[in-house]
Amino acid sequence: MVTVLSDAYIIGAGETKFGELWEKSLRELAVEAGLRAVENAGIYSRDVEVLYGSNSLAGIINGQENIGALLSDFSGIAENHIPAIRIEASTASGGAAVRQAYLAVKSGEYDLVMVGGVEKMTDVYGSETLDLTSSVLDREWEAFFGGTPAALAAITARKYMADFKVDKEALAMISVNDHLNASKNPDAHYRNKITIEQAMNSTPVAEPLNLMDCSPITDGAAAILVASEKYMKKNKLDGIRILSSADAQDYLAVHSRKSMYGLDSAKIASQKALSKAGMKIDDVSFVELHDSYSIYGLLELEDLGFAEKGKAKDLVYDEIKLNGRIPVNPSGGLKAKGNPFGATGVGQFVEAYMQLKEKAGERQVKGAKNAMLHSMGGTGSMSVVHMVGDA
Repeated sequence: MVTVLSDAYIIGAGETKFGELWEKSLRELAVEAGLRAVENAGIYSRDVEVLYGSNSLAGIINGQENIGALLSDFSGIAENHIPAIRIEASTASGGAAVRQAYLAVKSGEYDLVMVGGVEKMTDVYGSETLDLTSSVLDREWEAFFGGTPAALAAITARKYMADFKVDKEALAMISVNDHLNASKNPDAHYRNKITIEQAMNSTPVAEPLNLMDCSPITDGAAAILVASEKYMKKNKLDGIRILSSADAQDYLAVHSRKSMYGLDSAKIASQKALSKAGMKIDDVSFVELHDSYSIYGLLELEDLGFAEKGKAKDLVYDEIKLNGRIPVNPSGGLKAKGNPFGATGVGQFVEAYMQLKEKAGERQVKGAKNAMLHSMGGTGSMSVVHMVGDA
């Protein structure tokens, strides 16, 4: 007997504004995003069969574990007694949670799955924030010796720039592009455009990276509903197909990897996702990158397959714009839309849904058929890549 796997579709998406949301709690943000997704889909929450909650740092920032139960309770669906499970994979938590939803629907076990990602990061500040966000690294061999996400990104950037003769301006253009796109996104943390001069001359953080090379500390939540084709047809809905999903792991510590600037997890996951979707890299309409630091924007363009190693610098001036050959981060990316760890990857799906439904307003990528979405853990220890839309 041959088992025919179900296709999985995104039938609804919603998110909060990203930013410093002092007046809202972790649970309030999660519920707001979830309700927006349900309203957007036009379904009843009682139809949801399982909830995957994406979160990275609530245990140490907010003192709140058992996130799945929290989201279920305050979303008003606890009385339905459905499974509610937290997915944690560092800064790749959002992509990992969507992958579990995709697999749950593909398997035929469930017909309707909710994915909600949330992070409330501004409940701590200063050196405490630095210490807690460094928990996504190897605590014993990196963070204990003073390594931070910014410091490791900076070391990677220095080696990469020296080996491939890449100047600081190429990194800065990643941030300039993010801010330009975010200026057209009402949900973005930062909606200000920046010039190349402002990006290059901002406050130093870790040489050669400065303030405009680093994603902000952000609060926010995002949610999507993933449904089977059977559920979609039964309820006369339409959606965006998840064409493929793939993930890959690398060493946790940067010093254990073959190359300081080689994101093997991204390369492997991208190749798998494209192959499963029956696509080539040139078929991709736009890409949402996990550019927590500008250097990662360049590295991901290369290791996802859009440029040869050391050649991403040739793309960042014109080809990554909304009207370019490969539009990058129409949402504003992590630098400008924001980076609430658990919500970031789910937010990429909200953007893809809006783009492929042609509801993205001023930042609409014309003629977009599909998207590649890359969610990355830490400094590249894990990558999850999804293809959505039409092959």
